[in-house]
Amino acid sequence: MKLMNIGFGSMIAASRLLAIVTPDSAPIKRLVQEARDRGMLIDASYGHKTKTVLLMDTDHVILSAVAPETLSARWTEKQEEEGEKG
Repeated sequence: MKLMNIGFGSMIAASRLLAIVTPDSAPIKRLVQEARDRGMLIDASYGHKTKTVLLMDTDHVILSAVAPETLSARWTEKQEEEGEKG
């Protein structure tokens, strides 16, 4: 299991990540609120402005203050490492 840094020392399992999205659209804002209501929201932004919403295959929604482009590059890097070893 490869861990991916999502900012401020927080890590997620890269293989469990489904989507990296920006929090600006109304559907994503609704999704975040619904996750908060269900107790499935993890706020890893540590009080900073949320720049990215991570959707996990466990139905968790994670907020991060790192830019989506940065997280996408990290995730792609982890997938390439998995392909080389697998």
